[in-house]
Amino acid sequence: MSRHPTVKWAQRTDRVYITIDLPDAQDVKLKLEPEGKFFFSATSGPDKIPYEVDIDLYDKVDVNESKASVGLRSIHYLVKKAENKWWSRLLKQAGKPPVFLKVDWDKWIDEDEEGKDNKPPADMDFGDLDFSKMNMGGFDAEAAGSDENDESDTEEENEVGATPAGNREAPPPSTSSEPDTKTT
Repeated sequence: MSRHPTVKWAQRTDRVYITIDLPDAQDVKLKLEPEGKFFFSATSGPDKIPYEVDIDLYDKVDVNESKASVGLRSIHYLVKKAENKWWSRLLKQAGKPPVFLKVDWDKWIDEDEEGKDNKPPADMDFGDLDFSKMNMGGFDAEAAGSDENDESDTEEENEVGATPAGNREAPPPSTSSEPDTKTT
Protein backbone atom coordinates (compact mmCIF):
# COMPACT_ATOMS: atom_id res chain seq x y z
CA MET A 1 0.00 0.00 0.00
CA SER A 2 1.30 3.43 -0.94
CA ARG A 3 1.65 6.33 1.45
CA HIS A 4 0.75 9.95 0.76
CA PRO A 5 3.49 12.59 0.93
CA THR A 6 2.65 16.09 2.14
CA VAL A 7 1.30 18.14 -0.76
CA LYS A 8 1.28 21.94 -0.53
CA TRP A 9 -0.47 24.22 -3.01
CA ALA A 10 -0.99 27.87 -3.88
CA GLN A 11 -2.49 29.60 -6.90
CA ARG A 12 -2.61 32.63 -9.13
CA THR A 13 -5.28 33.47 -11.67
CA ASP A 14 -3.46 31.58 -14.43
CA ARG A 15 -1.56 28.82 -12.59
CA VAL A 16 -1.37 26.50 -9.59
CA TYR A 17 1.82 25.76 -7.64
CA ILE A 18 1.99 22.23 -6.26
CA THR A 19 4.90 21.16 -4.04
CA ILE A 20 5.30 17.56 -2.94
CA ASP A 21 7.55 17.23 0.11
CA LEU A 22 9.39 13.95 -0.40
CA PRO A 23 13.14 13.88 0.33
CA ASP A 24 15.31 11.66 -1.86
CA ALA A 25 12.47 10.80 -4.25
CA GLN A 26 13.35 8.15 -6.81
CA ASP A 27 11.46 6.70 -9.78
CA VAL A 28 9.34 9.86 -9.96
CA LYS A 29 6.34 9.53 -12.26
CA LEU A 30 3.91 12.31 -13.10
CA LYS A 31 0.77 12.18 -15.14
CA LEU A 32 -1.28 15.31 -15.74
CA GLU A 33 -4.37 15.14 -17.94
CA PRO A 34 -6.21 18.10 -19.54
CA GLU A 35 -9.36 17.33 -17.51
CA GLY A 36 -7.37 18.03 -14.32
CA LYS A 37 -6.39 14.50 -13.31
CA PHE A 38 -3.10 14.75 -11.36
CA PHE A 39 -1.15 11.58 -10.57
CA PHE A 40 2.23 11.37 -8.84
CA SER A 41 4.19 8.35 -7.67
CA ALA A 42 7.72 7.83 -6.38
CA THR A 43 9.75 5.81 -3.90
CA SER A 44 11.86 7.20 -1.09
CA GLY A 45 14.32 6.08 1.53
CA PRO A 46 16.59 3.06 1.77
CA ASP A 47 13.57 0.73 1.89
CA LYS A 48 12.15 2.30 -1.29
CA ILE A 49 8.80 3.03 0.34
CA PRO A 50 6.17 3.83 -2.33
CA TYR A 51 4.35 7.18 -2.22
CA GLU A 52 1.41 8.19 -4.36
CA VAL A 53 -0.94 11.12 -4.96
CA ASP A 54 -3.99 10.73 -7.19
CA ILE A 55 -6.29 13.77 -7.21
CA ASP A 56 -8.77 15.49 -9.50
CA LEU A 57 -7.97 19.19 -9.77
CA TYR A 58 -10.81 21.71 -9.59
CA ASP A 59 -10.85 22.53 -13.30
CA LYS A 60 -9.14 21.81 -16.61
CA VAL A 61 -5.41 22.49 -17.12
CA ASP A 62 -3.03 23.15 -20.01
CA VAL A 63 -0.73 20.13 -19.97
CA ASN A 64 1.68 21.56 -22.59
CA GLU A 65 2.37 24.74 -20.57
CA SER A 66 2.77 22.95 -17.22
CA LYS A 67 6.26 22.26 -15.86
CA ALA A 68 7.94 20.11 -13.21
CA SER A 69 11.18 20.24 -11.23
CA VAL A 70 12.52 17.34 -9.15
CA GLY A 71 14.78 18.43 -6.29
CA LEU A 72 16.51 16.60 -3.46
CA ARG A 73 13.85 17.43 -0.86
CA SER A 74 10.73 18.14 -2.90
CA ILE A 75 9.10 18.05 -6.31
CA HIS A 76 7.67 21.32 -7.66
CA TYR A 77 4.93 21.53 -10.26
CA LEU A 78 3.71 24.63 -12.04
CA VAL A 79 0.32 23.68 -13.45
CA LYS A 80 -1.09 26.10 -16.03
CA LYS A 81 -4.86 26.57 -15.77
CA ALA A 82 -6.88 26.18 -18.97
CA GLU A 83 -8.89 29.29 -18.05
CA ASN A 84 -7.50 32.32 -16.24
CA LYS A 85 -9.79 32.31 -13.23
CA TRP A 86 -9.45 31.91 -9.48
CA TRP A 87 -10.35 28.44 -8.16
CA SER A 88 -12.35 28.24 -4.94
CA ARG A 89 -10.35 25.13 -3.94
CA LEU A 90 -7.72 22.78 -5.37
CA LEU A 91 -9.84 19.65 -5.65
CA LYS A 92 -12.93 19.06 -7.76
CA GLN A 93 -14.55 17.22 -4.86
CA ALA A 94 -16.14 19.55 -2.30
CA GLY A 95 -15.81 19.00 1.42
CA LYS A 96 -12.88 18.54 3.73
CA PRO A 97 -9.61 18.02 1.82
CA PRO A 98 -7.38 15.00 2.57
CA VAL A 99 -5.03 15.37 5.56
CA PHE A 100 -1.93 15.29 3.35
CA LEU A 101 -3.07 18.39 1.39
CA LYS A 102 -2.07 21.78 2.83
CA VAL A 103 -2.01 25.40 1.70
CA ASP A 104 1.49 26.64 0.88
CA TRP A 105 1.43 29.92 2.79
CA ASP A 106 4.95 30.79 1.56
CA LYS A 107 3.62 31.07 -2.00
CA TRP A 108 0.02 32.08 -1.32
CA ILE A 109 -1.28 35.45 -2.54
CA ASP A 110 -4.88 36.51 -2.07
CA GLU A 111 -6.90 37.11 -5.21
CA ASP A 112 -7.24 40.85 -4.55
CA GLU A 113 -3.47 41.22 -3.97
CA GLU A 114 -2.33 39.33 -7.05
CA GLY A 115 -1.87 42.30 -9.41
CA LYS A 116 0.52 44.15 -7.09
CA ASP A 117 3.53 41.85 -7.59
CA ASN A 118 2.89 39.06 -10.04
CA LYS A 119 6.36 37.51 -9.91
CA PRO A 120 6.50 33.77 -9.23
CA PRO A 121 7.92 32.70 -5.87
CA ALA A 122 11.72 32.54 -5.84
CA ASP A 123 11.90 28.75 -5.84
CA MET A 124 9.26 28.45 -8.58
CA ASP A 125 10.79 30.58 -11.36
CA PHE A 126 11.03 27.86 -14.02
CA GLY A 127 11.88 30.13 -16.95
CA ASP A 128 12.97 28.13 -20.00
CA LEU A 129 15.22 25.72 -18.12
CA ASP A 130 15.68 22.05 -18.94
CA PHE A 131 15.52 20.49 -15.48
CA SER A 132 16.81 17.14 -16.67
CA LYS A 133 20.25 18.76 -17.11
CA MET A 134 20.39 20.55 -13.77
CA ASN A 135 22.23 19.45 -10.65
CA MET A 136 19.84 20.57 -7.92
CA GLY A 137 22.59 20.59 -5.23
CA GLY A 138 22.36 19.69 -1.57
CA PHE A 139 22.27 21.38 1.82
CA ASP A 140 25.41 23.33 2.76
CA ALA A 141 25.71 23.33 6.56
CA GLU A 142 28.55 25.91 6.58
CA ALA A 143 26.55 28.37 4.50
CA ALA A 144 23.47 27.94 6.66
CA GLY A 145 25.38 28.65 9.87
CA SER A 146 26.09 26.60 12.92
CA ASP A 147 24.69 26.53 16.43
CA GLU A 148 28.16 26.25 17.98
CA ASN A 149 28.41 30.01 18.51
CA ASP A 150 24.81 30.41 19.63
CA GLU A 151 24.93 32.79 22.57
CA SER A 152 21.23 32.63 23.33
CA ASP A 153 21.80 30.86 26.68
CA THR A 154 20.75 32.88 29.67
CA GLU A 155 23.28 34.04 32.25
CA GLU A 156 21.69 31.76 34.83
CA GLU A 157 22.30 28.71 32.62
CA ASN A 158 25.91 29.74 32.16
CA GLU A 159 26.66 30.31 35.88
CA VAL A 160 28.97 27.78 37.49
CA GLY A 161 27.08 25.66 39.99
CA ALA A 162 23.65 26.77 38.77
CA THR A 163 20.86 24.38 39.68
CA PRO A 164 19.46 22.45 36.69
CA ALA A 165 16.01 23.67 35.60
CA GLY A 166 14.26 20.49 36.73
CA ASN A 167 15.64 20.74 40.32
CA ARG A 168 14.69 24.33 41.13
CA GLU A 169 12.57 25.00 44.18
CA ALA A 170 9.32 26.87 43.83
CA PRO A 171 9.61 30.59 44.69
CA PRO A 172 8.20 31.60 48.07
CA PRO A 173 4.66 32.97 48.08
CA SER A 174 4.35 36.68 47.45
CA THR A 175 4.28 38.77 50.61
CA SER A 176 2.64 42.03 49.93
CA SER A 177 2.55 44.81 52.52
CA GLU A 178 -0.98 45.71 51.47
CA PRO A 179 -3.87 43.43 52.51
CA ASP A 180 -5.78 41.78 49.69
CA THR A 181 -9.20 43.35 50.18
CA LYS A 182 -11.69 44.06 47.46
CA THR A 183 -14.98 45.75 47.97
CA THR A 184 -17.92 44.94 45.82
